Amino acid sequence: MIQLIRGFKDILPGETELWKHIEKIATSLFEDFGFKEIRIPIMEHTELFARSIGEDTDIVEKEMYTFPDRKGDLITLRPEATASIVRAYIQHKLYAADPVRKFYTIGPMFRRERPQKGRYRQFYQINAEAFGVASAYMDAQLIFMLLTLFSRLSVTDAHAHVNSLGCPACRPAFKASLSQFLSSRSDKLCEDCQRRSAKNPLRVLDCKVPSCREAMRDAPSVIDSLCPECGKHFQILQDSLKKLNVDFTIDKSLVRGLDYYTRTTFEIQTGALGAQNAVAGGGRYDGLVKVLGGPDIPATGFAIGFDRLTEITGLKASDFEQKPDVFIAALGEKSQAAAFEWNCALAAAGVKAEIAFGDSSLKSQMKRADRVAAP
Repeated sequence: MIQLIRGFKDILPGETELWKHIEKIATSLFEDFGFKEIRIPIMEHTELFARSIGEDTDIVEKEMYTFPDRKGDLITLRPEATASIVRAYIQHKLYAADPVRKFYTIGPMFRRERPQKGRYRQFYQINAEAFGVASAYMDAQLIFMLLTLFSRLSVTDAHAHVNSLGCPACRPAFKASLSQFLSSRSDKLCEDCQRRSAKNPLRVLDCKVPSCREAMRDAPSVIDSLCPECGKHFQILQDSLKKLNVDFTIDKSLVRGLDYYTRTTFEIQTGALGAQNAVAGGGRYDGLVKVLGGPDIPATGFAIGFDRLTEITGLKASDFEQKPDVFIAALGEKSQAAAFEWNCALAAAGVKAEIAFGDSSLKSQMKRADRVAAP
């Protein structure tokens, strides 16, 4: 028997209804906030992700599914959705009539990570992205929107963690300070971090290797190096969240795993997932539209790990498995023919109807009615 590929999963009946239930709640909420659905392809040119995510990130270096097409062009199964949405925003000039546009999308992403609880090589995300607004109020609204969604899904211990990564004006000073710190700790860093400390020191902050995390315990904070404008932006974020009665923690180690983030970064964490406690994350990426060939338009957004979200809602797939409204039992050829017509007519009229095809006894038909949970 051919088995499922390691790191992938089947979403079976019952679970699919649960996923649709969560999708319905999420999309309804997003649309109340003015977001519109966008659907993007699962494959893109590899250059899109190398330029947006960053060539020195774990995602690009180790985790992407990349292969040449028949012309020799490198193609990648999307490891995240933001870059594709930005590409669509630019390619279709969605900024022309109004640069302020808000989108959401739901679908599979692909990364060759080590499979573990809540982490798959094909995993699903719910993404929301907002273009054309530089204000920290939009960042605060996204965090509030996430926590509202988790509340509606009865996730009671979701908590926001926030940080600021500064901007191109103030980040060089922080990088210089961080590089100096890393040079004094180089012998305690893993091989990847030793290499990255010279090329892209921010990536070291995102390392999950225990020895590196210990070595970075006393690392300088980017918050201490913020320019006045970034400091004001971060303060507005905090004040806005307080006005919305959102509890949050300032997490100076929160940099996320993507190079395009500027200023605000955030995660929603929960204790229900153990060590993998982040169920959603995002932040501001004000320079990405320009980097990918578009106008200089600010943007911000987030991604929710759908697979992880289903694990913490407390909802059971068995409670959502579709059950028939009517079960039609029939004995004999004439009754079978009539039952077949009734089955089709009822289903076409919106009534969930089941029938036992074939010449089976009434007893066996009743057993099947029990198996499909007919009333």
